[in-house]
Amino acid sequence: MEIGAYAPDFELPSTGGDVVHLTKCLAKYTAVVVVFMCNHCPYVKAYKDRLIALQRDFAERGVLFVGINANDEEKYPEDGFEKMKAYGAEWGLNFPYLRDRTQDVAEAFGARCTPEPFLLDRQGILRYRGRIDDNYSNPDAVTRQDLREAIEAVLGDRELTQPVEPAIGCSVKWFA
Repeated sequence: MEIGAYAPDFELPSTGGDVVHLTKCLAKYTAVVVVFMCNHCPYVKAYKDRLIALQRDFAERGVLFVGINANDEEKYPEDGFEKMKAYGAEWGLNFPYLRDRTQDVAEAFGARCTPEPFLLDRQGILRYRGRIDDNYSNPDAVTRQDLREAIEAVLGDRELTQPVEPAIGCSVKWFA
């Protein structure tokens, strides 16, 4: 998915027991951050607290984070739906954690790794796709908060001016 493209709609089951529909989220929120993530990836584990903090920091300004796990649970049982429920609770996720069993949503977005954020404006247009920040292993050494800056730009109806760096993480575990 290229910047400026409309995001594909989806309806996916949540670890909270409901179904999340992107169109309904876009009607309710100013921006939606779709983050492809999983349970076992060390990059996701390194970033989970920062994602929770970003959701907390931007919730009152109308931003919703949505985590999506599309990994092949046959080859990676750690990423199965029941484990997602356990990890979501253990981590204290403050945003919906969804299961993309068919991998259709991940494929439509062009997700490559976990965690990989896609920032959508209220119209469902992709405004940012890239890294969360510039230091996955040490939050205290971060010098550039790329995703935070992108969200601020979208909320301020400004163009993003920083060069976009690609997300880093574990590859999405596609079906063979």
